Amino acid sequence: MTDQAFEAHDHDACISGGVASVEQICADRGLQFTRTRQRVLEILLSEHKAMGAYEILDILRADGLGSQPPVAYRALEFLTKHGFAHRIERLNAFIACSHLEDPHAPVFLICRSCDRVVEAESDPSKGEIGRAAKQAGFVIERAVREAEGLCPGCSKPA
Repeated sequence: MTDQAFEAHDHDACISGGVASVEQICADRGLQFTRTRQRVLEILLSEHKAMGAYEILDILRADGLGSQPPVAYRALEFLTKHGFAHRIERLNAFIACSHLEDPHAPVFLICRSCDRVVEAESDPSKGEIGRAAKQAGFVIERAVREAEGLCPGCSKPA
């Protein structure tokens, strides 16, 4: 399954829908969704590409929400801890979660040309990793997979 990140769509709807979902989840769980945390989520939702903490900090600084790295890192820690964002290991960057409804093992499809990232769902208990874990008596608690290549727009012949 892919989402619409590789397709033209209304980013404002992504931002407003994502923020509204996270606000509701935070209210249901009794979590504080501060202005800075909300702004970091909005930044991550504004473009479908992974962003580094210092890129995010530059925007927060311009918005008057803080100029020290801990400001961005604390917000990112909250968002990732609660499943609202993910860290893309290969890029040392972050992306908003596009599958907030259910716990899942994300697969990230990273376009090496335009830097867009799509989050797809997977089941680590199935396939090669699941077979290897079962054979070793290992219980998978967390699995993240990342694939780099070209998105549909960048792979089309010119």
